[in-house]
Amino acid sequence: MTGRLTEKIALVTGGRGGIGRAICDRFVRENATVFAADLSETGSVASLADVTLGTFIRLDVTDEASVKEAFVKIEAAHGRLDVLVNAAGIEIEKTIEDTSLDEWNHIFAINATGTFLTSKYALPLLRKSAGASIINFGSYDGFIADPQLAAYCATKGAVHALTRAMACDHGPEGIRVNAICPGYIDTPMLQSFFQDAGNIESLQQAVRDVHPLKTYGTPDDIANLALWLASDEARYASGQLWVLDGGLSAQVQQMRL
Repeated sequence: MTGRLTEKIALVTGGRGGIGRAICDRFVRENATVFAADLSETGSVASLADVTLGTFIRLDVTDEASVKEAFVKIEAAHGRLDVLVNAAGIEIEKTIEDTSLDEWNHIFAINATGTFLTSKYALPLLRKSAGASIINFGSYDGFIADPQLAAYCATKGAVHALTRAMACDHGPEGIRVNAICPGYIDTPMLQSFFQDAGNIESLQQAVRDVHPLKTYGTPDDIANLALWLASDEARYASGQLWVLDGGLSAQVQQMRL
């Protein structure tokens, strides 16, 4: 590793999930001080062996008091924050007709409002950084739509718009804001999709085949991009939606899986 994040202080929400865990691991290996924020210390990953996860901090991104408390702890320990990664998120596989109001409000509370709350209360600490970076999580589904992901697509479109607005508002303060927009990534969320659909091996191959690169991504692929966006190498990158999907959305027509 190169030590590209040496002396940087980072908070990663969803830090015990598939993508969040990979980002925490990569940041720690690059010499950052990392706070892995999640609802539980084990999160959604079955095995945590051989992974450097940073310091766990319990955080519910839908709870304003919980968010405030997390940043009070970070301020007391370090006095500033250099990197905020908003990786917490969920998916609901339904049309709007089948989505209840409670489900709609719940997914927005985590994916969109959670990004708003953590960013809002991180700003005072980010202003104390010499090179602050916020990394939100959108999706290629914020540009185009997969079937039966209506509420999820809506939340990611909201995150895309919020990312641009934040970049405009807080760029003059030296705070860069970008969003990573993954396609199919091999996470517990994707494996749940495969299991729910049945005929797992056939569906997995179909998902690979629909990509120009004939594969789907890994959490480490996302962590690589997050590392660059967090580092000083990306000092001129802000307000952008970075699609990482193996060429999936570059095609004229998507296969309906």
